[in-house]
Amino acid sequence: MLTRQAHNVCPAQRDGGHAMQSDSNPSITMRHLIDGYQVSQAIHVAARLGIADLLADGGRSVDRLATGTGTHAPTLYRLLRALASIEVLREGNDGVFELTPLGQALRSDVEGSIADWAAFVGSPGYWQAWSGLLHSVRTGENAFQHIHGADVWSYRTNRPEESALFDRAMTALSRRSSAALIAAYDFGRFRTVVDVGGGTGALLAAILGAHPGLKGTLFDQPHVVAAAGAFMERAGVADRCRIVGGSFFEGVPEAADAYVLRAVIHDWEDVDAVRILTTVRKAMAADGRVLMLERIVAPPNEGRDAKFSDLNMLVAPGGRERTREELEALLGPAGLQAAGVIDAGGFAIVEALAR
Repeated sequence: MLTRQAHNVCPAQRDGGHAMQSDSNPSITMRHLIDGYQVSQAIHVAARLGIADLLADGGRSVDRLATGTGTHAPTLYRLLRALASIEVLREGNDGVFELTPLGQALRSDVEGSIADWAAFVGSPGYWQAWSGLLHSVRTGENAFQHIHGADVWSYRTNRPEESALFDRAMTALSRRSSAALIAAYDFGRFRTVVDVGGGTGALLAAILGAHPGLKGTLFDQPHVVAAAGAFMERAGVADRCRIVGGSFFEGVPEAADAYVLRAVIHDWEDVDAVRILTTVRKAMAADGRVLMLERIVAPPNEGRDAKFSDLNMLVAPGGRERTREELEALLGPAGLQAAGVIDAGGFAIVEALAR
C-alpha cells in the first residue's frame, strides 16, 4: 500500500530551505513562467493516462489509479501531488485524489474538453519541435523541419499514431469553437457548404446539425477523412454530407455556395496561402462565399492567444497568424475581395466574394 509523506512542514523547509516568497515577487512570477513547460508536460501525461476520466465519478486512491492506468504507484503519486499543487486535482488527507473544477476540463466526456489537445501538445514530435524555436528566430526557418528533417504533414502521414493524436486535438478545438462560429454567422442562407481542410468533420457536423436544410462536403487529405464517415454517422448528418479526399493545392469540390476554411490559412506562408485561396476561387459558384476562420493578431501588448499561436505556427506547420489587414491582403491575388469581418469568440470570420 502506498503511504504518503508528511505534509506538515514549516515554511522554512519549503523551496530548498527558504520560505516561499509571494507571487507578487517578479522573480518568482518569472520562474513560474519559465517552468511552464513542466506544468504542460505533467498535464500531458495525466491526459494520456486518462486520469480525469478515472476520477469522473469521484475520488480514488493512488493505488486504484495506478491499477487503472498500469503505472508505478509511488511515481504516479509524485505526478498527482504536483498537479494538486496547481489546482488541477485536489489531494485529501486520506490520500484520495479528486478532480477540481479546473481538472474537469481534462475529462473526455465534458463539453469543452481539452484532453485531446493536452495529449497532443506533449507528444514527442510536437514537443521536440519547440526546442528548435531559437533556430527559427535566428534563421526564419521552420523548427519542425529543422528538428525532424520533414514537414509536419509528411511526418504525420508516416506516423499514424501521431496523426491520430493531431486529428483528435483538432476535433477537440473545432468542437470548442463551433458554437460561437455558428451563432455569429448565418449558414442557413446557403444550400451547400464545403469544409476545406475540415479534418474529421467536427465543424461541418455542427453546421449541418444546426441547419437541417443544408448539405455539406468535407474535404481533406484522404488519410485524414478516412474515418470521417463514422463521425458523421454518430452526428446524425451522414445523409447530408459528402466526403472527398484530395489536396487543396490541386482542386476542391466545385460550385458550392460557401467554402469554409477554419484555421487552414494560418498553417501556410503567404505564397501557399494565396495558392489555396486561388484553388477555392476557381471552384466556387459565381455568387459564392469564402469564409476564412482565423485568429486576428491584436495591437501591441494585447491578444496573448493569437501571438503565441503565431509562434506555434512558426515552430510546427511553418505558417503564421495575421492581422486583419494581412488576411485581407491575401484575397486580391487569389481573385477575391473582402466583404466583411465578423467576430466569433476567439476567431474572426473573414468573408470574401469573387472579384
